Amino acid sequence: MAQFHCRWRNVFICLCSPCICVAILLCYVMIMVCMSMNSTSTSGIPKSTPGILTSTPGIHSLNNVHFVASGTLRNKSYAPIAETFWDLEMNKRGFWNKLQHAVDVQFNPILHLNNTKRKSVNIESLLKQSFSEVADSDSGRKHFAVLSEPMQEFVRYMQRRDYPSIIQPDGVCGAGAKDEKEPPLLLLAIKTTELNFKNRQAIRQTWGQAGWQAGHEMNSSGGYIRRVFLLGKEDPETLSVDVSPLLRMESKHYGDILQWDFHDTFFNLTLKDVLFWNWFSSHCNKTLFVFKGDDDVFVNTPKMITYLQNELNKPHAHKTMKDFMIGNVIALSIPDRWDQSKYFIPDSFYSGLYPSYGGGGGVVYSSLLTRRLHLTSKMIHLYPIDDVYVGMCMERLNTYPIHHPAFLTFDFPKEEGNELCSYHTILLVHKRSPQQLVRLWADLKKTQRKCWDVPLRHDNEKKL
Repeated sequence: MAQFHCRWRNVFICLCSPCICVAILLCYVMIMVCMSMNSTSTSGIPKSTPGILTSTPGIHSLNNVHFVASGTLRNKSYAPIAETFWDLEMNKRGFWNKLQHAVDVQFNPILHLNNTKRKSVNIESLLKQSFSEVADSDSGRKHFAVLSEPMQEFVRYMQRRDYPSIIQPDGVCGAGAKDEKEPPLLLLAIKTTELNFKNRQAIRQTWGQAGWQAGHEMNSSGGYIRRVFLLGKEDPETLSVDVSPLLRMESKHYGDILQWDFHDTFFNLTLKDVLFWNWFSSHCNKTLFVFKGDDDVFVNTPKMITYLQNELNKPHAHKTMKDFMIGNVIALSIPDRWDQSKYFIPDSFYSGLYPSYGGGGGVVYSSLLTRRLHLTSKMIHLYPIDDVYVGMCMERLNTYPIHHPAFLTFDFPKEEGNELCSYHTILLVHKRSPQQLVRLWADLKKTQRKCWDVPLRHDNEKKL
């Protein structure tokens, strides 16, 4: 009997020993992978830009740039956009998706464990390399051939971002008061075109007045406002006139023009965001907030000032400001596939849903977020719809804009805009003509005392 038990014990040892060794080996591999990923997430990033690239021009740290597979636990260090890494049908995706995928895989610590030893990468070179790989492929040529002419023009120049400035504002950070006694509360960065002088002039006379402006509440102290208009360059042959001399005269008089030497088209509006973020990061180190909007909106500046001051006085504001963006948030939207629309994006160029983004008209974000957007945009290929591109950058930062019902991208519902105090309930409404801006601003001032206690529209913000 003892010999029988001994024989079975030997058999048991022979069968189990390999299994135990394999289990130990698997545990060791999992521990090493976790340690490797953890070291990537905790080293080498300045505290002022958590989770972002370092700011050395052209060279950016790979540390703390994370992507995880869809369905895994999210946390503040990981960006939830990595489902494409496991997409087995990437060849069926759109042209832009392939471009961005070629960049994203270089930052995936699971696919490139050796990147933990390589401290930096040239993002500009990586973007150009990914563009060449995709555009020169057979599928890339096929996708390009079916694009519309405006879209083809966008693709031809989408690698370039180094456009020089033609006109700079007089002030360090746009036009403002010369004797500011405290940091500017808000910079109004307004997208416009060369011919839209009436729009700019109406804004200067109404809601876009630079200098000290009082808030809405009786005890509100107000804040300093700065202003800058963002322009590209029109084609003189298309306009049949060269307006450059007039624009230089306007800049000399008002000191609020920031113009770059690129063709000002609808699809190039994204360039205004990217170039503005770069300019802001270099010239506006004291400004607290940015309003980025169009030149055909009406902004209730006193209410905006009071709202932003209340945000700054909230507990833990120093933590929330790095992600702060408010506007009319559009979530889970699909690209416009109607080929007659100016927003038309064919599925051969982009496939999938859009990320949450602040709708047209305007949004407000913090100066901290502006600098973060500047850094992260360097690793994201340009997209022809500017608001969507901002949403793509926000998603990469693993944060989302906050919806506020006082931003009316699509105007007042029904006849509500005709009520006496309707414009005291909003922060922004789109869209309005220059003549309407002047009239609405006068009405706002005239009814200010009657509508003093009127709150913002359904002041129940929700984060999407």
